[in-house]
Amino acid sequence: DMSCSVLDEEQFRQCCQLLLQRSDQLGDGWSWEHVKITESDILSSTVSALSQQDPVASTGSDFLRAEEEDDGSCTGTNSSSLVVQYEYHILFSCSYGAPVLYFRAFTLEGKSLALEEMWSTIHPNYRLRLQNCPLNAISQQEHPLLGQPFFFLHPCRTEEFMGLMLQAAQDQGRPVNYVLSWLSVVGPVVGLDVPLQYLSSCS
Repeated sequence: DMSCSVLDEEQFRQCCQLLLQRSDQLGDGWSWEHVKITESDILSSTVSALSQQDPVASTGSDFLRAEEEDDGSCTGTNSSSLVVQYEYHILFSCSYGAPVLYFRAFTLEGKSLALEEMWSTIHPNYRLRLQNCPLNAISQQEHPLLGQPFFFLHPCRTEEFMGLMLQAAQDQGRPVNYVLSWLSVVGPVVGLDVPLQYLSSCS
């Protein structure tokens, strides 16, 4: 039952498995990985994208991962553009009953982006909105499973916006994949676009 705006861990796993099936069909590289240290799983992805530093950028125990390469066909010739590799992990938060997006970014030379640099890759429209909502902003903390520094989008507003999305889907009699719908909202904020092929055929 996806009518509730709070998710449990089993529903999270089911949604991720459906997403992975579609990812395999599209060949965009999301993967389900086992972390031996914690005996947990994660869904993860790595994406390379052309990013303009200013002003534009193109579970408890489970996480989702993807590998894809940007073809570089980006308009604009800003001299401050650089290729940034993003690594995304989707984990389930027992506290919030919601997925959480953890991510980090590197230059092709392997240099990690600092928090200030990360902010500069975010589209100005999203940047302003996030900076005006500190609790919904990007923060940096230790990855719960890997113990390494990652950025993350705070999940405190997830129940609120997902409640609206799920209600709309229910009113229209449409099936909905909670994780996919959530990712289509939060992903673009940090450079992770969800292809329309997912939304048209993955429920």
